[in-house]
Amino acid sequence: MIRQFTFIIILFFFGYAKSNAFEYSGYLGVESLGFLNDPLDANQHHHYLSTVAEIELYHEWDKGSQSIAFVPFYRYSQHDNQRTHFDIRELTWLKAAENWELRLGFRKVFWGVSEAQHLVDIINQSDLVENADTEDKLGQPMINLAIIQPWGTLDLFFLTGFRERTFTGKEGRLRSFPEISVGDARYEKKGIEKHLAFALRWSHSLGDWDLGLSHFYGMSREPSLIIDSKVGELKLIPYYEMIHQTGLDLQVTKGSWLWKMEAIIRSGQGKTFFADTIGFEYTLYNLFEIGLDVGMVAEYLYDSRGDNAPTTTEDDFLAGIRFSLNDIQSTEILAGVIFDRRSNEKFYNIEASRRLGDDFKIEVEARFFRGASANDISYFLRKDNHIRAALSYHF
Repeated sequence: MIRQFTFIIILFFFGYAKSNAFEYSGYLGVESLGFLNDPLDANQHHHYLSTVAEIELYHEWDKGSQSIAFVPFYRYSQHDNQRTHFDIRELTWLKAAENWELRLGFRKVFWGVSEAQHLVDIINQSDLVENADTEDKLGQPMINLAIIQPWGTLDLFFLTGFRERTFTGKEGRLRSFPEISVGDARYEKKGIEKHLAFALRWSHSLGDWDLGLSHFYGMSREPSLIIDSKVGELKLIPYYEMIHQTGLDLQVTKGSWLWKMEAIIRSGQGKTFFADTIGFEYTLYNLFEIGLDVGMVAEYLYDSRGDNAPTTTEDDFLAGIRFSLNDIQSTEILAGVIFDRRSNEKFYNIEASRRLGDDFKIEVEARFFRGASANDISYFLRKDNHIRAALSYHF
């Protein structure tokens, strides 16, 4: 019933947009996700097809000082019912003045500068059924006041609803073993305390330096996983805890060099811990005078929890290379490998994209997992080498 009602709202907005002052854009796409190895679980499959739609409706008035944006998102996935999902990525009213801006509604807010992971990016919940790289986010209901002054911008956030992290279902890939039981999620706090969170961020540019300093208090977006047994069946239960997290992001631009750093201190999930990512990108511009830009990326990833960290990037290096043809088709390729400094574990990633004509875009992504031992947290991914190809129509 909720999905039907939402669909009616989308049709209403879209129809109103075509006949009135709303601007509209978006895309429709189809995705093929294929795995190179047999699955660990007979319930899983070698290949998954899905379709996706995202529409953006935008309208402004009051001489541009007020606006509203509505961005609904929907994916239908073959086999994996958890990946079939609807979300409001954005439904925001904005009031802008000379030295302040007020936003109300669902929004996506991005913080961060590094390539391998975004430690400081904590406002929105990750939509892991979309992609395991945590780049896709669920819309977050909020009140956001930005105070804009010569000394920088101070963003104040009052977050008014908690979103659980999405995980693939029993038939889906990539997924953990044992399976994560999303419906049994537990929380350190209940009631209104579960849903409310607060954050602030100061950002400023000083010449070549771009700085961001943030603090967050509320339910963690990254759950701990508890092993539970029901009727002899092992499951992983997401457990969300109240945390404090202070973050720093820094980017320095010096000619062809781009120096980056993200660092956090978090308390509330066991012992207080520190994590950071530091690195650089060096770009060679217009190679061979054909418009080709080549960027070389290197980063070091550290987490003070060591082997107890719920991620695989506690003492790792990233080495990558980026190609941008700067052509009319916007052709780009990014290839890289993250490797553990102490073990033989490696994660290879290749991403490429290119426009086809004026309205179509093709994207290809290949990921390979190598060298994980039975004691490594990523051991369950050993059979999940895959290639993802997506074709989308943009309007």
